[in-house]
Amino acid sequence: MNRDSSHEFSTLMLVLEDREAYKIKTLDDMATVLLNLWPDEDGEAYIVAIKACLDAKLGEVAPELARWALIKAAEEVGVGVITIVH
Repeated sequence: MNRDSSHEFSTLMLVLEDREAYKIKTLDDMATVLLNLWPDEDGEAYIVAIKACLDAKLGEVAPELARWALIKAAEEVGVGVITIVH
């Protein structure tokens, strides 16, 4: 199965409440964390991140914009973010 590299962005790690680090490098990774593991689904930045992820999957915005929205959502709820530079 080929991975759609157009849905990839600069890798980051999220450290959630369970102290597990989750590697996020695709929109699918992002959607999985937001929809299944996110600690608080009531925040404004969370809603923006969900919409940005969907818009990026549809090709309406760049995946890097969705990544930025995810970082803002993480900041909103105190989720640790580790950016990985290549």
